[in-house]
This record gives sequence, C-alpha cells and structure tokens, in this order.
Amino acid sequence: MNIDSGIHASDREAIVDGLNRLLADTFTLYLTTHNFHWNVTGPMFHSLHGMFLAQYTELWNAVDPIAERIRSLGNVTPGSYEAFKRLGTLPDAPSVPPKALEMVATLAHAHESVVRAARLLLDRAHQVNDAPTSDLLSQRMAAHEQAAWMLRALLA
Repeated sequence: MNIDSGIHASDREAIVDGLNRLLADTFTLYLTTHNFHWNVTGPMFHSLHGMFLAQYTELWNAVDPIAERIRSLGNVTPGSYEAFKRLGTLPDAPSVPPKALEMVATLAHAHESVVRAARLLLDRAHQVNDAPTSDLLSQRMAAHEQAAWMLRALLA
C-alpha cells in the first residue's frame, strides 16, 4: 500500500536510512554500556555500576520508539547483529574491558557521536516537516547530551 502522509518517498527513505543508523548505534551503545556495567572494577565501581545501569536502561527504552518510527514511515526495521554492524557507526565493545575511566571516556565519545548524527538527521526531518521524527530526535539528542555531560564530569 502506498503511503501518502505528505512526506515524499525519497525523503522518507533518507529519514529511514538515518533512523536505521540511529537504531544501530543506540543498540550498540546500549550493549557497550551494559558490558561496562558488568565489567567495571576499581574504586569507582559502585558509582559507575549504578550510572551505567541508569544509562543502559535509558538506551534500552529508546530502542523501541526508534524502531516503531521506522515502521510508521513504511519500512522494515532492522533487528540483527549483522544489520546493526553494517548500519552503525560505533565500534563494538572491546573484548577486553578497559579501565574504569577509559570506559567513561569511551561512552562519552559514543554519546557525542550519536548526537552529531542525530543533529544532521534532525535538519533533514525539519526540511520535510516530519514533526514526529523531529520530536523523537530532539528527545534522543537531549538524552545523549545529558549522558555525555555526566560522563565528561567524571573525567574533569
């Protein structure tokens, strides 16, 4: 069935491509954060373990709205490790867990990377008056910016 929601098919395709990358990066960041939650050690263990829990929970809750927006725009949502690896821009979690502050820096940089990508997609969504995607991206950017700020504060 054709979609006639006021967004041209080529614009929808470009937005979905960006949302697919956002979904892949969100899932990768979720998995990395959860990995670090399990494997953090050292004097900051308790505070980082709790912070990572809060952050991976927020990321987990973000996955479904992104996936459902892709479906709302008429596309199949990717949902495999292979697809996420192909679509995403973030590296996988290291096989050997880094030291605690390296974990913090890794996550801060990853959140900032996701914000930069979302900002570019937000411009596209604004251009075609895709308010639902714009709203979703604004919410995601705010969450990633806050997470990055909290992580950077630990590195100061």
